[in-house]
Amino acid sequence: MDVNLVLRSTRVITPEGTRPASIAVSGGTIAAVLAYDAEVPAGARLEDVGDDVVLPGLVDTHVHVNDPGRTEWEGFWTATRAAAAGGITTLLDMPLNSVPPTTTVDNLRVKQEVARSKAHVDVGFWGGALPDNVKDLRPLHDAGVFGFKCFLSPSGVEEFPELDQERLATSLAEISGFGGLMIVHAEDPHHLAAAPQRSGGAYADFLASRPRDAENTAIENLINQARRLDARVHVLHLSSSDALAPIAAARAEGVKITVESCPHFLTLTAEEIPDGATEFKCCPPIREAVNQDALWQGLADGTIDCIVSDHSPSTADLKTPDFASAWGGISSLQLGLPAIWTEARRRGHTLEDVVRWMSEGPARLAGLSRKGAIEAGRDADFAVLAPDATFTVDPAELQHRNRITAYAGRTLSGAVTSTWLRGERIADHGTLAEPSGRLLERNN
Repeated sequence: MDVNLVLRSTRVITPEGTRPASIAVSGGTIAAVLAYDAEVPAGARLEDVGDDVVLPGLVDTHVHVNDPGRTEWEGFWTATRAAAAGGITTLLDMPLNSVPPTTTVDNLRVKQEVARSKAHVDVGFWGGALPDNVKDLRPLHDAGVFGFKCFLSPSGVEEFPELDQERLATSLAEISGFGGLMIVHAEDPHHLAAAPQRSGGAYADFLASRPRDAENTAIENLINQARRLDARVHVLHLSSSDALAPIAAARAEGVKITVESCPHFLTLTAEEIPDGATEFKCCPPIREAVNQDALWQGLADGTIDCIVSDHSPSTADLKTPDFASAWGGISSLQLGLPAIWTEARRRGHTLEDVVRWMSEGPARLAGLSRKGAIEAGRDADFAVLAPDATFTVDPAELQHRNRITAYAGRTLSGAVTSTWLRGERIADHGTLAEPSGRLLERNN
């Protein structure tokens, strides 16, 4: 291969561990991971990042871009700029909050066309499973979506209704028949309906309205359905640590179930949320510190497969001080890596762990075989991190279209100094290049 770039660091995280290395890049692909002092091939450019750590570009499989239809909430231009600034080189867009939702092939094509010229990072798409679109699932699969999202309780937008248990079984049977993946917002509607519902600014009241039992029951039902139908399922944004033991037991008996959690569940706690601070509202909710400790144990023992953002922004007017009526979603796309690294290092974890959770794991979930690791044959996607640098989150410096964030004013460790997509630098100390991302399809 004709090597055109050599990226060198004293700390490169590879599948074999962290070591000094020179990464040779040819035509956007990693050609080889060489010794640190390897000779630079003739005609290749050397980029030496010193002691900054080179990670494989992060993969975020849970992003609500909201484009088209609710572009004032986010949009492909701003979302992918925020991703690039945060070390993310690949994201998968959720099928709802855009209008139209990604529930037919025609709707997928609309979304792809909107994204095509705006993507600063590589972008793929999830499809959606609705009560009335079983006939559309196989065509969407063939068109390249990475799987199908459903809700088991109301989604919050009328164009994306939830599945009851009967319709969940019907959709799962269809998807399992062609080897697809169902990703599930798992909260049981009956438990939610029975929980106390109070308006106002008290976070304790909101937390009581989304009890752990709602998650636990929904996940138990999902496990039963997946076992019966031999279906592959993935639990989205796990908040309740009570569900970890049933998930681990199901997996041990052969049920094909994986699970993710999110930076906000792993770095923020219910005890610290002020009343009226609806920038912290999400569903399921941020729970207590003891629950968070158990989630970290689930990461450590491998029950939780990956950490992804569930970036779900809105306009400022929808974040009213009333937790009952405010839009539920956390904006964190640009901040996930430093937020997780800050807490992970405090708990004794390494950057290799972070790579496993935020790059390798999501890439494996989506079947992105060219992403998620620094080794020959993979895309030359990198995040360069100064792990000891600290900064205080200033919303004005974020690339998100709406800069309301639960992390405002927090001091985090780990500054992304540059991000590389297929061997091209797309972010450099906060300066973004022109869009060069590609639209991805499953198995392509």
